[in-house]
Amino acid sequence: MKIAITGSGGRMGRALLEAVLDAPDFTLHAALEARGHPAVGKDAGELVGSPCGVRVAADLAAIAGSDVLIDFTRPEGTLAHLGACRTHGVRMVIGTTGFSAAERAVIGRGAGEIPIVLAPNMSVGTNLVFRLIAQAAQVLGDGYDVEIIEAHHRHKVDAPSGTALKMGEILAATLGRDLAACAVHGRHGVTGERDPKTIGFAAIRGGDIVGDHTVLFAGSGERVEVSVKASSRATYAQGALRASRWLHTMPAGLFDMQDVLGLR
Repeated sequence: MKIAITGSGGRMGRALLEAVLDAPDFTLHAALEARGHPAVGKDAGELVGSPCGVRVAADLAAIAGSDVLIDFTRPEGTLAHLGACRTHGVRMVIGTTGFSAAERAVIGRGAGEIPIVLAPNMSVGTNLVFRLIAQAAQVLGDGYDVEIIEAHHRHKVDAPSGTALKMGEILAATLGRDLAACAVHGRHGVTGERDPKTIGFAAIRGGDIVGDHTVLFAGSGERVEVSVKASSRATYAQGALRASRWLHTMPAGLFDMQDVLGLR
């Protein structure tokens, strides 16, 4: 399978390069970076110590002939890549987070033409946790206060993380709440007594933390915690490859990792 990778010079891009170059059923077809990035023109494999003969390109036309493009960049970049994928008939795996409702609508329209997997977290373990927290919320109900705590590296630009927001959406839907109305993002000063219908979010940023997420169900006399902690971006890369394999035979449509893993 021929793969294109965007953001090849970044932390996640390099993890994807390593995963694709190590996988016997994948071939790196194109590696992309923004114009002016120091990686442009270099052998993409050299970025991870394995020269492969594919040069990092800035021209999106380089994706032509790819089977799947894997994108972990920024919303504005992803939408530009989506346009190129629609032009060239290339499937997309999108791990980018921070989309607005309008941007998600653009992706939805694109999925009318090409198959797309869009997920805030490609980790297999994290997607299993999505299922577990829904089950926990269903059993525990309104008798437990719900808090979501996430931690990421100092370079992450959005908060809460897309994964934390997805957890909030799952919990709110299970508990019959409107997340937009019940979410509390951080607390400061005299906040008053906690509203039992709220879902709290706390975001920690520092160091080189890859990604930690915990859902805390706090009841009277006990706490239930469901956590997943990533120690390497390789887990996200392997999940993206798994999504690419699954997507390769799918018709146009918008899917997520729950579809890929058969967890629906």
